[in-house]
Amino acid sequence: MTSGDAAQGVAPSDAELLRAHVAGDKQAFGELVRRHRDRLWAVALRTIGDREEAADAVQDALLSAHRNAARFRGDSAVTTWLHRIVVNACLDRIRKRQAHPTVPLPDGSRSDDRPSGVEPAAPAHDHETALLVRQALADLPADQRAAIVLVDVQGYPVAEAAEMLDVAVGTIKSRCARGRARMALALRELRGRDADHAPGGNQGRSQTVPSGQGGALPPPGGHDRRDQR
Repeated sequence: MTSGDAAQGVAPSDAELLRAHVAGDKQAFGELVRRHRDRLWAVALRTIGDREEAADAVQDALLSAHRNAARFRGDSAVTTWLHRIVVNACLDRIRKRQAHPTVPLPDGSRSDDRPSGVEPAAPAHDHETALLVRQALADLPADQRAAIVLVDVQGYPVAEAAEMLDVAVGTIKSRCARGRARMALALRELRGRDADHAPGGNQGRSQTVPSGQGGALPPPGGHDRRDQR
């Protein structure tokens, strides 16, 4: 909070904090990061699938935002701008390791130096499903994974996800549809493979991924809805 707003007891908006940072307020950007770090961390973690790489991607993104804040034109929300930078940092890291076809996704544990409260362990009754969904999500192409994470896992509207990824709304819808179809197929295969190895077999169990805008894909470790500001 800037000194003037603190005196009046009014919390500044994100845009006001960013302008204060550009004007030289040394505390403004830190306050902006505190507001949004957990959601940015959740997106990075589920997009890139590795805790250390996600942490590095968020750090790189926030450094870039800090240095380039003066270039923010205000044609989107500040949080949309921050998400775009974080997702791009994640996608850059994913592209650099394309030689690795799958990425291990988080297991719900966390270390003390990571943001808290965004990656709870799955309920015991749903733990198997959560693990299968993580694996299927990890196997998606990076662009489809990013769209699925923003729309189906984080709960952002398609239009806002399109802004974050700097693509057309139709592109987000297409990526989500293709990603959901691939996940549905992958989940059936994973279920079938597990059933073949399970005592007594579980061939009767199946898993589907809802299609269409806003499908309620079960997220890795729990559904993290964006709070409305």
